Formats: sequence, structure tokens, C-alpha cells
Amino acid sequence: MPRPLSIAPSVLPVDFSRLGDEVMALEKAGVDLIHWDVMDGVFVPNLTFGPDVIASTRPLVDLEFEAHLMVVEPDRLVERYVEAGCSTVLVHVEACDHLHRTLAHIADLGATPGVALNPHTPAEVIRNVRDLVGVVLVMTVNPGFGGQSYIESMESKVTEVASLLDGYNCAVEVDGGIGPTTVGAVVAAGADRLVSGSALFRDDEGLEHAVADLRARAVAAQA
Repeated sequence: MPRPLSIAPSVLPVDFSRLGDEVMALEKAGVDLIHWDVMDGVFVPNLTFGPDVIASTRPLVDLEFEAHLMVVEPDRLVERYVEAGCSTVLVHVEACDHLHRTLAHIADLGATPGVALNPHTPAEVIRNVRDLVGVVLVMTVNPGFGGQSYIESMESKVTEVASLLDGYNCAVEVDGGIGPTTVGAVVAAGADRLVSGSALFRDDEGLEHAVADLRARAVAAQA
């Protein structure tokens, strides 16, 4: 039986001067959790949300927060993001010298550990940490900026990750170029947690319509 589908919008496209209002609007639109793209300007060529910024919005909504740490030294930062209210913390396998230790540390902090894989990184790297993770994120663009074009060849990797996780209580997440024209393929490939940014916010009929439409397409693909 497939896992329940979750829509986890990225807040990268929002008006940062109205961040609290934008987060509340996402909750009203019916999303399942908020995905915070944390970038350090080193691991990826962009700089985004510190833990204090995320913490300032935490009291405004009841949604789960997940922090996607696109940073070079995640071990130094995971505790701060858990303290900021993120109940899931994803780290990039490419940035972790001792991935098993990093994931165990996240779990010890009381959060759900997650692993993110860049497009060039093979699915096989998760094999020996499957018992530790609650989320595996397959990047369907190269990380660093919103609004990039979807990499179609990642669909087979999603399927491979889903196969590796068969029998494990772990979400298969996708991030990058996810919208009405791509969601069906990634869900059919095995994804059940969907990070969408630009596609949600550019819907002419508004955010609530965008979320409902994305969910309907995902459900149809999973049936």
C-alpha cells in the first residue's frame, strides 16, 4: 500500500518581507508541511534562512517544518535548526564525512533524520543508512536556486530509491521543477513527498487552487 502523499512547499519564491503572512497562507491553502531551503553560499551559490528566521515563524502555524541543509558543515548547524522548530532535518550525503554519525545525532536531538541526494549522486549510497532515515530526498534539479528546469532522468533514480526503501518506514521526497506537468511522473516513479515552489506561486488561480490541483494530479498518479 502506498504511503500518504504530502505536499511540502518551498518558501524560496515568497515575499521575504511578509514571511510570516506567506507561511500562514500556505497553511490555509492546505499544504502538509513547510520545506525550508537552507543555503550557506558555499555548498550552493545562494544564501537563505538562518535558524532565527525560521524560529520567528514557528508560532504562526501548526504545520511541521523540515530544514533542508544545503551547507558544507551540517553537523555544526543541525541542533540550531531543531531548536528553531524543524522536526525533520535533511543533510546532503555529499557534505557529510560521517553520514551515519550525522543522522544518529539528528535522531538524538528528537528530530527525523533525512538524506538528500544531488542529481549526480547514486541511489545506492543510502543502502547502509536506511534504518536511520525517515526521508530520502532526490533532487530533480541541481540545488541552489528556485525555478530551475526539471531533470527528467531523475525519475529512474526515484524508482531505485523507492525500491531500496521497500519495507522501511521512510518517505521518498522530490525537489526541483515539481508542478502540474511533472508531478504525475515522479509519483508514478515512487515519490510520496513533493516539494514545489515556483509552480505553486505562479498559478493564476491562486495558491489554494495550485495546492489542490497538485494534490489531485499526484493522487491520480498514485492510484
